Amino acid sequence: MPLLSKNIKPDDAGPSGNVIRRVLVVDDSRAQRRLLVATLTKLGFDVIEAESGEAALAIARSTEIELVISDWMMPGMDGLTLCQKFRALPRETYGYFILLTSKNEKGAVAQGLDIGADDFLTKPINSEELRARIAAGERILRMERELNEKNRLVVATLEEISLLYDALNRDLIEARKMQQSLVRDRLRTFGTAEVALLLKPSGHVGGDLVGAFELPDNRIGIFAIDVSGHGIASALLSARIAGYLSDAAPAQNVALIQQPEGGFRVRPTAEVADMLNKIMLSDMKSDLYFTMTLAYVCLSTGETEITQCGHPNPVVLHADESVSFHGNGGLPIGLVTDASYESFSLVLEPQDRLILYSDGFTECPDRSGQELEETGFAAIVAKSAALPAQEMIEAMVWDLDSFAGGDGLMDDLSCAVVTYREPDART
Repeated sequence: MPLLSKNIKPDDAGPSGNVIRRVLVVDDSRAQRRLLVATLTKLGFDVIEAESGEAALAIARSTEIELVISDWMMPGMDGLTLCQKFRALPRETYGYFILLTSKNEKGAVAQGLDIGADDFLTKPINSEELRARIAAGERILRMERELNEKNRLVVATLEEISLLYDALNRDLIEARKMQQSLVRDRLRTFGTAEVALLLKPSGHVGGDLVGAFELPDNRIGIFAIDVSGHGIASALLSARIAGYLSDAAPAQNVALIQQPEGGFRVRPTAEVADMLNKIMLSDMKSDLYFTMTLAYVCLSTGETEITQCGHPNPVVLHADESVSFHGNGGLPIGLVTDASYESFSLVLEPQDRLILYSDGFTECPDRSGQELEETGFAAIVAKSAALPAQEMIEAMVWDLDSFAGGDGLMDDLSCAVVTYREPDART
């Protein structure tokens, strides 16, 4: 039966708050046990005695033991076997194991270490050496418990982060739905013109935006916007800009000027860009800026007025499937206080297509890092020229992904394709 040197209190700490509280002394020699118990008790430990390996293992199964000091040579289960079985026990913390031996052979020590012993004491035991070996065990156990606590904190933190990520992911999914709703109709018909739209963020949400709206005088407005950066902040700004270029609320559309006698007149594209620049710099006060192309197309004549604000050069896909680029760059909006903007004009012939697109197309790199650029974009456009507008956009994205190596696209993509038909073909 196990012998207790004194009552064990589970919540007691070891000497001076050390991590070792209970020591299990295992020896078939009663005298040797008593000697060790006396020394350890003076050091302030709770000591449990066991006269055999079998008895010690039974104690270790039911009691939390921080340190085992066991004789190597015992009848029945020897110390080496006890160490092996002790290591196999399910434990929440590590237990330090010291073997008492009179063996000095290197092979015996190596065997003990291989089985799982932490340290050795040679008989007869010197009290100072015993104290030093226990102190070494204390350091190891303290580091192990500190590591366990840090691991516990890491696991708890990761669980919290996972919960936060799940909540954020749900919010981002909803935000994506809301952003996509800004482009309610991906294909709209305005008399002699048909407008197909693409909005494809690289993540949940992005800073690109495209749209179309009706104007007085048998004209339509088409815009393409690319807010600097990516993610939520860019998406929020693009959503706010959408409110300034929408036919859902004409009174808030900066492309329209409300007349005293009622109705609206159209504000020139360059003035719209200037107005948006002032709004960005004075009202929004954001570090973000955006590029934009704003175009007005006359449905009767194909005459088109365009202001380009740092956005990629607009493309005209002609009826003969040739491709031409137009524009002179211009300054982004919200970047320069005294920026000035100019417009230019072109005429769309029947079956021509005007394409406004983001730099996610032209700046897309292949696996070697070479960007598509305007030449490559023109080839992609011409390749899909015979397709209906919506199918053409899908084919352009497919070809772009193939150019990138099929590894996914790293930037937001947006595109507006205006197909101008014969004036007498209006619906």
